[in-house]
Amino acid sequence: MKKTLLSALLLCGSMAFAQTIALQSFATGFTNPVEITNAGDGRLFVVQQGGQIKILNEDGSVNSTNFLDISTLITEGGEQGLLGLAFAPDYETSGHFYVYYNNTDGDTVVARYSRSSTNEDVADAASAEIVLTMDQPQTNHNGGCIRFGQDGYLYIAKGDGGGGGDQDNNAQNVNSLLGKLLRIDVTGTDTYTIPEDNPFVGVDGEDEIWATGLRNPWKFSFNRLNGDLWIADVGQEEIEEINKVAPDAAGINYGWRCFEGSEVYNSDGCSLVEMYTPPFAEYTHNESDGCSITGGYVYTGDTYTALQGKYVFADYCNDKIGIVATDGTISWSAEFSGSLATFGEDIDGELYVAGKNNGTVYKITDSTAGLENVTNAVFSLYPNPAKNQVTVNLNAESATLAVYDLGGKILMQQELHNAENSVDTAALQQGIYFVQVSHNGGSTLQKLAIN
Repeated sequence: MKKTLLSALLLCGSMAFAQTIALQSFATGFTNPVEITNAGDGRLFVVQQGGQIKILNEDGSVNSTNFLDISTLITEGGEQGLLGLAFAPDYETSGHFYVYYNNTDGDTVVARYSRSSTNEDVADAASAEIVLTMDQPQTNHNGGCIRFGQDGYLYIAKGDGGGGGDQDNNAQNVNSLLGKLLRIDVTGTDTYTIPEDNPFVGVDGEDEIWATGLRNPWKFSFNRLNGDLWIADVGQEEIEEINKVAPDAAGINYGWRCFEGSEVYNSDGCSLVEMYTPPFAEYTHNESDGCSITGGYVYTGDTYTALQGKYVFADYCNDKIGIVATDGTISWSAEFSGSLATFGEDIDGELYVAGKNNGTVYKITDSTAGLENVTNAVFSLYPNPAKNQVTVNLNAESATLAVYDLGGKILMQQELHNAENSVDTAALQQGIYFVQVSHNGGSTLQKLAIN
């Protein structure tokens, strides 16, 4: 039997749940979805590889009118098409957003568009302004992800140009934009300018480059709480890698083609003194049945406490959700379906994932299946099972009580100051819950049944 429980995350001391990731269908009917993002409000914007951007509303409905359709401008198929979307930090006032696509020549284009002045659910298709065009030698390894960092600059992930093995050594060539993470300033009156602290300003190398040594970074993201940069880089033959660095870490060399993950791939011409940054986490194709990583996000939402601070990703080939713990270890979910090709984060930090082949956007949930490290030395409670009220006997001067559902979602909190405390549970539906009492930096936990 395949293992389906993910590693436990310690919550507030001794409380820990064993996680089971589930996918809840949120919306269907998309065609080759490859990006999901938000514009600073409750809507999600779903990018279709064929050139359309659709609006997915909070209630799961999809607008019948496309937000934007640039299907006549692109080359679609394989790894090409409309691949990326990013809304400017000041989108609410400026209405500017950016797209990443392969034009009819197959080359990479980053372009700026504006929102319609009369309808916030529609873009002005005539507002297009080309920001950057880059040669794409082969049809694969396009990268395609674009994001704004907390510094306000636009970051652009570019693959090594395609083929196999980076035969032209693009990723290690600082005079090529291929195999790089780029960083540009699009806030001024010029199409774009170069931030002064980009690592190759004033020295040999393209000024747009922020990081080197990437093969095909299929999705990167910034932790919305601390700005940490996470890059998922698709491997060549054996290893998929996940990179994590601080937001101000400039000039990082992630190692490709000298390294695939942490293993030497092709050291010909590689410098013995170059500082290569190894992956924060990695997995092999043999151990995972995977072959192509789909990058995701660090979960920063409030709904699933056990997921907080963990990086959530997938593999396109094994259709499993992976979770990277804070120590870099990886755990896997059960196998899903649909070829999981892209993640999305809503304004509250809740996560979504899309199946490219079945056109479904799922909401990621965490349904707790077990409990670890249960003790109750600090308190006792009765009756259990209970109905509308439970009494908590406290063996301490004061403490904080919290009640969680099986998914790790906090439902209620109460300060405890007496040896005997009454807790109103009338709002809880019939089922099993966890009561946590925190005291002096530690915590203890007990199951509670509501009849």
